[in-house]
Amino acid sequence: MEMLSDRIKNMAESATLAMAAKAREYKARGINVISLSLGEPDFKTPKHIQQGAKDAIDEEKYFAYPPVNGYLDVRQAISEKFKRENDLEYSADQIVISNGAKQSIANVFQALINEGDEVVVFAPFWVSYSALIELAGGVPVYVNGGIESDFKVTADQLAAAITPKTKALIFSSPCNPTGSVFTKEELLELSEVILGHENLVVIADEIYEHINYTGAHASIGALPGMIDRTVTVNGMAKGFAMTGWRVGYIGAPLWLARACNKVQGQFTSANCGIAQRAAYTALTSDLGPTREMAKEYLRRRDLVKDLLDSIPGFKTNLPQGAFYFFPDISAYFGKSDGETSINNASDLSMFILDHAQVSVVTGEAFGDPSCIRLSYAASEEDLREAIRRIKEALAKLS
Repeated sequence: MEMLSDRIKNMAESATLAMAAKAREYKARGINVISLSLGEPDFKTPKHIQQGAKDAIDEEKYFAYPPVNGYLDVRQAISEKFKRENDLEYSADQIVISNGAKQSIANVFQALINEGDEVVVFAPFWVSYSALIELAGGVPVYVNGGIESDFKVTADQLAAAITPKTKALIFSSPCNPTGSVFTKEELLELSEVILGHENLVVIADEIYEHINYTGAHASIGALPGMIDRTVTVNGMAKGFAMTGWRVGYIGAPLWLARACNKVQGQFTSANCGIAQRAAYTALTSDLGPTREMAKEYLRRRDLVKDLLDSIPGFKTNLPQGAFYFFPDISAYFGKSDGETSINNASDLSMFILDHAQVSVVTGEAFGDPSCIRLSYAASEEDLREAIRRIKEALAKLS
């Protein structure tokens, strides 16, 4: 007999994880699936970071419970990183280290949102934003930036979406799923709207900060008047190929950092001590390996852009960061191969999995039903073969 809570029954499953699970099912049946569905760097964690974790184990100092918000020296290193790289002034007491940036965001919503509060979400958006808002009792309010505007929401659109119930705003830059990057000038325009609303908190997800091809990452919290209104979310997963280490963190106004510490103290307590030591090594070392990874992602971006542009009906922007493409594939809606009809992006994603043995993710999960997301965090060989298969499979639709 099932006795699940309404909140769990109503919660959407992560579409990226669901598609990854389907791909694993196909592989278990002996089908050669190329997975382009997860935001998972295909690089190994750099050796010097691995060594930092090994050294911490050998020191035998980090086996007990860490402080809930993280070791002081790691939080100080994050504080210094924020100042050095982002011009953000967060003290160590304003830092909370969590089990991945996903928990960081969940903590913020649990600490901030009352039942019925609205959260403006720039769409397309990372799949978990809406579920985490709803789990906290909030109401996501989606503001769409279309492919014609490089998927970026304007200040006028933001102003029109704010109501007396608006408590927060969340967006990512570089963006998952589109790869779009807000410039400092664009963020300044948004900040002028935000500063006109006294109780509006901004959650800026900067997890892809180091995978940025513009040469200039901009943080909204560094703009005039914004530091006391901004939660900056970041972590080790993407820029340092440390997804499995599960280290995310926030810089936040002190009152909100303390509240997130309180939430985390009841949910999970601290992040793994050894993972934090690895993060400390990464934060206090040269960024050379990270920059080399970013160069390789840029090379793949250009390769994949050319390959996708050769597929009839695909409409793509040129991502300026992260490692995704988010092509508009609506030209295939209404088409069929005689057995399967394509009515939406979910249908096309499953058609690609079934007929090309490539896993991608429907754009519906990211707030744009005209698109699909594919990751180019894969080898050149896999990328070439995957897109060749997709092109061949889609040619069967008419």
